[in-house]
Amino acid sequence: MKYVYDAPDGKTWFRMETEVEAERESELMQHAVAKHFRRAEEQARTNYKPTSTVYIEQDIGLKAHLQRTMPLFLTLRDGDGNGLATAMLPPGGKEDSGFRVIIVGANNGDPYPDHGPAIAALGRHFGLTLERKDCFPYGR
Repeated sequence: MKYVYDAPDGKTWFRMETEVEAERESELMQHAVAKHFRRAEEQARTNYKPTSTVYIEQDIGLKAHLQRTMPLFLTLRDGDGNGLATAMLPPGGKEDSGFRVIIVGANNGDPYPDHGPAIAALGRHFGLTLERKDCFPYGR
């Protein structure tokens, strides 16, 4: 995982960069982020155009392509490393009106009552508005 941003109350946002990290998050938080991660990675791999036709060089640049084109999969952790919330933001953390931001807690619960300030801080960090009504899929 890669450090992204310090949130209030000793919480920290990290980016999941591998399927293994997403699977661990799914197990820890009892939700399906790994499924979404796999789908996004498969789609990004499909869109990758190698810069070389030499077999052993074809994956040069793939990792950068994946990080640039995949949604951001983030986890909020406390000081002890406990999982608190999981977020899926648009690629690069940039506003995209066609992208559905999702933020959930353990067991797909609502993370906003306990972690609203940390979610708002993440939004400010990326210049996004992460309102509960738009990001929590089960609040409707």
